[in-house]
Amino acid sequence: MYLYGTQTINEQGHLIIGGADSVELAKTYGTPLFVYDIQLFRERAKAFQQTFEQAEIGYQVAYASKAFSTVAIYQVAAEENLSLDVVSAGELYTAVQAGFPVEKIHFHGNNKSIEELQMAFEVGIGCIVVDNFHEIELVKKLAEQLEQPMNILLRVTPGIEAHTHDYITTGQEDSKFGFDLKNGQADRAFQQTYTHDYLKVMGLHCHIGSQIFDTGAFQLAAEKLIQKMAGWKKEVGYVCTVLNLGGGFGIRYTREDKPLEPAVYVEQMIETVKQATKISGYPIPEIWIEPGRSLIGDAGTTLYTIGSIKEIPDTKKYAAVDGGMSDNIRPALYGAKYSSLVANKANAEVTEQYTIAGKCCESGDKLIEHAELTAVEAGDLLSVFCTGAYGYSMASNYNRIARPAVIFVEDGVPQLVVKRETNEDLVKQDLPYSRKAVKK
Repeated sequence: MYLYGTQTINEQGHLIIGGADSVELAKTYGTPLFVYDIQLFRERAKAFQQTFEQAEIGYQVAYASKAFSTVAIYQVAAEENLSLDVVSAGELYTAVQAGFPVEKIHFHGNNKSIEELQMAFEVGIGCIVVDNFHEIELVKKLAEQLEQPMNILLRVTPGIEAHTHDYITTGQEDSKFGFDLKNGQADRAFQQTYTHDYLKVMGLHCHIGSQIFDTGAFQLAAEKLIQKMAGWKKEVGYVCTVLNLGGGFGIRYTREDKPLEPAVYVEQMIETVKQATKISGYPIPEIWIEPGRSLIGDAGTTLYTIGSIKEIPDTKKYAAVDGGMSDNIRPALYGAKYSSLVANKANAEVTEQYTIAGKCCESGDKLIEHAELTAVEAGDLLSVFCTGAYGYSMASNYNRIARPAVIFVEDGVPQLVVKRETNEDLVKQDLPYSRKAVKK
C-alpha cells in the first residue's frame, strides 16, 4: 500500500488526509469529493525553490494552473511565493480575483484572442509567452496603441520528443505550439520583436511534454535553447536573460511510475545550463520552470461512494461509483491509470480485483481497470489517488451531472473551497424556447 503526502490510516481503518478522517469528510461534504492535501502542495513548491536557491541561480517557479485553477489554490500559491502560468482569460480573471501578484503572472496559449491580450495589458501581467506570428502582430498592435511596454518570451519547439503519450507531447517539430527552431521560425520571430519599442524579449520558452520521468530531454532542450540565444548574441549583440524550460515532471500514479524528486530535475537543468553557457561564453540566464501536475497532482484524492456491483462469471467484477468521466476524463481520453483504496476499510486484506466504472452513459466510462481492493459492497467509500491535476479542471456536466465540491485539508482542518454544483446551477445559463422568436 502506497500513501501520499500526509495520508495515514487510523485505528478504525479509515484513510486520513491532512489529519482529517476521509469517512467524516464524505459524511459532511458528500461524494464525489475532491480532497486536497495542502501541506503536500507547499512541500513540493519549497522543494523546487530551495534547489535553485542553494545553487544561487536566478529563477522563477510558476504554478502551471491549468492543472487546477481556483481562487483558493492561487492564494496558496501566492503564499508560497510561486509565479503563475495562465492560459485563458478565465484563469487570468480568477488569479486577479484571488489577489495574486499580477507581475508574477505569465500568459500562455496558442490562440490568445485580442480581448485576452488586452486584458493582460490592462492588469499589467509580468510576461506574455508569444506562440506564433499572428500573436506577434496582435501584441505589437496593443503595445503601440496603449504605449505600454510588455515583457515577452518566445515559445519554441526544440524538436525533442519526450517519452509520453502523443496527446501530451508538445516539444516535437510537429506541434500546434510555438516557433520551430529547425526551420528558421524562431529566428524570424526574434527578428520581428527584439528591436520593437515596447516589447522586451526576455528569452525563450519550451515545453517538451508531460509525465516525464528522466532528465535527458530537459538537458537536450536546454542545450539547444542556449545555443540559439548565444547565436543571437553573436549576430546582433542581444542578450536574453531568461530560459524557461517548462514543466512536465512526472508523478507516481501507480507502482509502475518511477518519478524523480523535484531537486533532481532542477539540479540537472542547472548543471546543463552552466555547462552550455560556459562553452558558448554566454551569461547564465534566469531559469524558469512551470510545474503543474508535480505540484498538485498527488496532493488530490477523489472520494466516491460505491453503488452497484456486477459480477460477470469467469470474466470480471464491476464496482460502480457516483462519479466517473464527468469528474475525471483522463482514463477515457488517453488511458490514464490510477491506484485506489477502500477508504473505510483501509486495513482490510486485498482479495479482489474490480473494474471501477463511472455512472455516465458511456461504455468507456471506466476509472480503473484491475483495481486490487478488499471485497466491496454498496455504500463503501472508494478513494482514488493522484486526481489533483486535470480532474476538477477538466470536469464537465456530461449527462447533466453536477460537478463535485472541493475541499482543502491542512493540519486536520477541512475548508470548503469550491461548492458542489446543484441541479439549479445546471440550468442557470439556459434560456427557454420561444415560438414567437422563431416567427420573427
